[in-house]
Amino acid sequence: SVLSSGINAEYGGAGVVPSKSYGENIAVFEPGARHTWMEMKGMYVANPAAMVLSSAFMLKHLQLHEAGDLLIKAVNNVLNKRSCLTIDLGGNASTHDMTKAILSEVDLLA
Repeated sequence: SVLSSGINAEYGGAGVVPSKSYGENIAVFEPGARHTWMEMKGMYVANPAAMVLSSAFMLKHLQLHEAGDLLIKAVNNVLNKRSCLTIDLGGNASTHDMTKAILSEVDLLA
């Protein structure tokens, strides 16, 4: 999607690329890159942005546009502030830290 391409171009890295796939009777929303950086398994440094953005796409698919847009804006705000980024984006935040930052943005925006 345009959002995925724009985020990837702006910030780089597979951890920010969401994915949505549609079939005749099914829709699947997941991070765009699922099998990258396996050597970091268990280190809790995975970037949660793609999963959160994929969740936003799912919400929008379910006609919950405001909630989806809120998640997208929260992720974009965290990425733009650059103060709580995972290692793949040049930061040192854990998965938990970045997720917490995104949730804090949701609270500020809601």
